[in-house]
Amino acid sequence: MPKSFCQRCRQPFEVTPQMAGPEVTCPLCGKPTVLSFDPTPAVPRAKLIIPALEATKVYSLPEVVTLARQLIDNVEKVIVGKHGQVTLAVATLMAEGHLLLEDVPGVAKTMLARALATSAGCTFKRIQCTPDLTPSDILGENFVDPQTGRAEFRFGPLFSQVVLVDEVNRASPRTQAALLEAMGEGMVTMERVSYKLQRPFMVIATQNPIDQEGTYLLPEAQKDRFLVRMTLGYPELADEKQMVERFQMKHPIETLQPVTNPDRIIECQQAVREVKVSSAVCDYILALTQASRRHPALLLGASPRGSLGLFRAAQALAAIQGSDTATVAQVKEIAQTVLAHRFILRREAVAQNLKPADVIQEILEQTACPA
Repeated sequence: MPKSFCQRCRQPFEVTPQMAGPEVTCPLCGKPTVLSFDPTPAVPRAKLIIPALEATKVYSLPEVVTLARQLIDNVEKVIVGKHGQVTLAVATLMAEGHLLLEDVPGVAKTMLARALATSAGCTFKRIQCTPDLTPSDILGENFVDPQTGRAEFRFGPLFSQVVLVDEVNRASPRTQAALLEAMGEGMVTMERVSYKLQRPFMVIATQNPIDQEGTYLLPEAQKDRFLVRMTLGYPELADEKQMVERFQMKHPIETLQPVTNPDRIIECQQAVREVKVSSAVCDYILALTQASRRHPALLLGASPRGSLGLFRAAQALAAIQGSDTATVAQVKEIAQTVLAHRFILRREAVAQNLKPADVIQEILEQTACPA
């Protein structure tokens, strides 16, 4: 008995003597079709297979401590004699924050950023700020492909996991403001399209506090987005001698190898969020920031973002030190670097040569510690 193929369901069926005429009803799908003896086989329907989502792994505290020590030891192959600053830089990365390095030229600010990015196995880009730098030089821009005529977005250097913004105060305020969304929300919006930045994402900016000619002060909104501001300072005599001898044949950054990968960094960042902060320690953090807003020497105290930053930085420092609970001692240890750059002094305080560090020290001495 001959077979025909239904033009609707593309399945074969047997043609019986009762099926007279060119148009018949398909016995499989019940729809009218024209008799066709095309031997083209039926096309199987593709099945959509959705893979099961894997649960995000969260590192245990010993694993976080081990990875943090590996990062610190690896960075110290390049940065000599600055253990405290290297530890603070790693803590900033673990706390999902951004770092502002403010110091004189030649003290390895750029090398610290490169060594940290290389050790973490993250993609790295360097932006050298100049007065004529434009936002599109950082974010990217739309362009038309001359061969296809299609408009495409060309990603800028900000689309990296660790971005060094060198001499950020030499860029114009318009260009500085281009960093705000990326640092605050982890995304970039261009032409009404938002692009999510790849995690982990960290901005490390540097500026020279000595040479201020041709520079633009960072706005408070941008300084507040940096979790930590710190200085490196000059090395001790023995450390500087060791650095000179180590750099004799080759720069260590050229042979530095990663000790981890971005996925493990993200897992450690999640583990840092699991560090406990007691209600008493949380009250102490809020007492410090509230006191800064009422201090007579300050025109502007710490913002709520400063409270969150101090909270998160205390968690990161506790995790690196192997503690599953943040303490008041750890809050005091990082209070200067987390809060100082968020303050604006009154004119009277500036005339008295008062520094933000002095104000923080006074607040720490006057704020009662929890029992």
